[in-house]
Amino acid sequence: MAIDNRWQQFARALVSLFACAILAPSACLMAQGNSTEVDSAFARATQLHEAGDLEGAIRGYQAILASHPQRADVRSNLGAAYSRLGRYEDAIEQYKQALALDGRNLAIRFNLALAYYKAAWVAEAADELNRLLAAAPENLPQRPNAIRLLADCEVRLGEYKKVIELLSPLAERDPSDRTVAYLLGSALIGDGQTDKGQVIIDRVFRDENSAEARLLMGSILLLADDGHGAIKEFERAIELNSKLPTLRAWYGRALMRMGDGEKAKAAFKNELAANPNDFDANLYLGVLFRQDKLFDDAFGYLSRAVQLRPRDQYAHYHLAAVYAALGKPNEARPLLESVTREHPDFIEAHVLLASVYYRLNRTEDGKREQVIIQKLNAEQQAKQPGVKAVEKIDAAKPPADPRNNQMQQKERR
Repeated sequence: MAIDNRWQQFARALVSLFACAILAPSACLMAQGNSTEVDSAFARATQLHEAGDLEGAIRGYQAILASHPQRADVRSNLGAAYSRLGRYEDAIEQYKQALALDGRNLAIRFNLALAYYKAAWVAEAADELNRLLAAAPENLPQRPNAIRLLADCEVRLGEYKKVIELLSPLAERDPSDRTVAYLLGSALIGDGQTDKGQVIIDRVFRDENSAEARLLMGSILLLADDGHGAIKEFERAIELNSKLPTLRAWYGRALMRMGDGEKAKAAFKNELAANPNDFDANLYLGVLFRQDKLFDDAFGYLSRAVQLRPRDQYAHYHLAAVYAALGKPNEARPLLESVTREHPDFIEAHVLLASVYYRLNRTEDGKREQVIIQKLNAEQQAKQPGVKAVEKIDAAKPPADPRNNQMQQKERR
């Protein structure tokens, strides 16, 4: 059965919008018959661009900018040519300069957001899309795709509630929109609203043998503590579309849940090969390397995870643990203090923080943490008789993610 991959169609639609936006200024100039030397040079460069001679177009745009650096339209087209070549950082720089010259140009801002997105700079893409939507009229042609693209960014950033708020109106207007259903279902599952996510998936993807549907079903099974079932769904999804964003990361999480650390590492690495800014792949690969006491490797992945989600306290905790293992208590301390402020019931973080304080000769602070640990252990044992008190960190068994209690999920890290 042929798979109707709306995710790929969505990406192609964005590329189409991107091309229309960047070529509009030159097309307008040519239609007006502007005969000035600069505009004629711009028209020639744009013709090369349209014909696929990107290097020639770039040389043409650069020649114009050498004498007329204030031409925002030329900079925008230069950014587009760079983007077509995959030179996203160069494209981003040109779009930023173009916006500095023409800050109200929504097409340029949309192109900048797309360049950030293609470069996997998801947080930056989300920022630009938020600015675009705040300024854009309701009838802006790029607005619907900008909303979908922003939702995808927010899903990757773990801002599930924002996605739910953003997409719920679209889902009500068109329940059959698969892109919206996919993103909204992912956000609901990520937010712990598994039942609501299930309703959307059943309505839109029922009986469909697509990678998206399998990924969503697998994620539901994983959050419902059915690791074996989740692995089967993810493996089927990989057969259908191994390049689906986040799929390998979810597969790695399921393998990690079932205790297969080596296969989980391979899955996370495969995800990062295609999407180096996937938060979960960076986080859990770092956790696995930390368990193996490969602290230098763990540090690289966990540092990246913290960069991707600066407010994620679970990532902060594991990075702090690596700092402590590397003999850097000064670097570990502020991270752990942040974690314990955000999650005061996170016993393992208090245990590690107490150890760090003692290593820094901050005895009174260490004693204060010990009192907190004793109190939390007593409360936990009162709720769950027979549970062993946490007194030290076992690197082979990472602590439960404190976010799970808030999200009412059963997932074990």
